[in-house]
Amino acid sequence: MKTYSVKASEIERQWHIIDASNQILGKLATRAANLLMGKHKPEFCRHMDMGDFVVVINAEKVRVTGNKPKQKMYYRHSGYPGGLKSISLEKMMQDNPTRVIEHAVKGMLPHNRLGNALRKRLKVYVGNAHPHQAQITTAQPDEKTGK
Repeated sequence: MKTYSVKASEIERQWHIIDASNQILGKLATRAANLLMGKHKPEFCRHMDMGDFVVVINAEKVRVTGNKPKQKMYYRHSGYPGGLKSISLEKMMQDNPTRVIEHAVKGMLPHNRLGNALRKRLKVYVGNAHPHQAQITTAQPDEKTGK
């Protein structure tokens, strides 16, 4: 028996919506990263781009535990001497809450070209509205059975 390897033309991409309201940041990011990588599919292959599109709404309502809003810091460096900048999670949530979720998911994806391709399929929005309603198909109940 030979091992089945999926071809790029056979990959089907679906759209998933995750409502971030009252969810813990790490668990939300793990769920989004698994969907982006395609780990929920039976034909998952680590070296291929198998994942789906993920839309995260209500990014401003995500929760963190403990003292993380004040203690967790995000760092970046300009490249110049003395160019280290830091911002707390609390300030980041006020300024740009979408970046908090994007940063958490980025850390859970592969750190290579494949991870960059996966990250492009993550869409994070502050409010309830998003422009991807046409792509997302919801199962309509059958008229006869009601299921």
